[in-house]
Amino acid sequence: MKVAFVIQRYGIDVMGGSELHCRQLAEHLTKEGHDCTVYTTLAKDYITWKNEYSPGETLLNGVTIKRFPVKEERDIDAFNAFSDWIFHEDHSREDELEWLKRQGPYSPDLADTLEKEAPGHDVIIFFTYLYYNTYWGLKKVSGKKILVPTAHDEPPLYLDLMKAVFSEPDAFVFNTKAEKRLLSKLFSFAGKYTDIAGVGVDIPHVPEVTAFFAKHDLWPPYILYAGRIEPGKGCQELIDYFQTFSLSHQDLSLVLIGKLLMELPNHPRIKYLGFIPLEEKNAAMAAASVTIHPSRFESLCMAALESLAVETPILVQEHTEPLKDHCVEGQCGLFYSHYESFEQALDLLLNDAKLRKIMGQKGRQYVSQHYSWSNIIGKYQKLFAHLTT
Repeated sequence: MKVAFVIQRYGIDVMGGSELHCRQLAEHLTKEGHDCTVYTTLAKDYITWKNEYSPGETLLNGVTIKRFPVKEERDIDAFNAFSDWIFHEDHSREDELEWLKRQGPYSPDLADTLEKEAPGHDVIIFFTYLYYNTYWGLKKVSGKKILVPTAHDEPPLYLDLMKAVFSEPDAFVFNTKAEKRLLSKLFSFAGKYTDIAGVGVDIPHVPEVTAFFAKHDLWPPYILYAGRIEPGKGCQELIDYFQTFSLSHQDLSLVLIGKLLMELPNHPRIKYLGFIPLEEKNAAMAAASVTIHPSRFESLCMAALESLAVETPILVQEHTEPLKDHCVEGQCGLFYSHYESFEQALDLLLNDAKLRKIMGQKGRQYVSQHYSWSNIIGKYQKLFAHLTT
């Protein structure tokens, strides 16, 4: 099969959840013998969409990448002000199209080239419903179109132009049952092929933690957050909660790994490790008492699945249905909605090693059953066969 992907950013050093999901899927499909091409931009930074990669065609892990320039960088403050207006005031279709252009990444060359080259691909997979090239790409191209929405409950879903985004595809692949439930309340999928797949997670060997501890001057007990460190991911609330919690738990540390996009307090037991290699991340997760996932806006959360893969239970924001579903269906974690429930859940997990072990084992089983790459690729093979026969 000749498979095209459309994604806002793409590359080894692009760490967004949907972008990593797309790259891993393209690489695994390539290993299965499919001919995969990615249409993307020159941007690395999702805030400004600044052109940083070189234009043209390259090859990465067997996947062909075609990159196109972003015509206008984004002024995030101006964009946020415009978004606040459009989400709360009466507006026109033209206003929504202007919002989409400002959302970006504004790369009309990508959409135009995709329109010309679409007949050369058997299927075209669009990642993330939210962006300029998803909307225009879906409208412009012919052929079999698949959307992986990676959606959560947020204001853009309720814009009128999203009706077009969700009416164009021939098939949809959702990350979780919760995502499908949410979108089914807003859009009709009658007559469309749908499935729930998510992303594959490799189960690692038992990580070596001693060298990790020595390298980072870190010792248990600690709780861990992995991902973009910013208020929008719930990190400010997590830090506030931890500082209160730590007053009565003076041996506990909070460890943060990932890209830092906010200022951290000067606290002796809040430790930021930056980006660390995969082996070290596995060790960090395996040695944590609990991993914390405070975001209210997730369609899957790869970090939570990676934690469960190394048998570490999760503590998640209750308002985020996909995360709560992981806990309930996998019997592998707890959830909170305010400080009091955060404190109670974390106290329970920290004080009951047997409970942590049972939840960790169940979490590993849950990931193995639902998020193995063989299972994910099998679902896409079935989808391709449905669309092309």
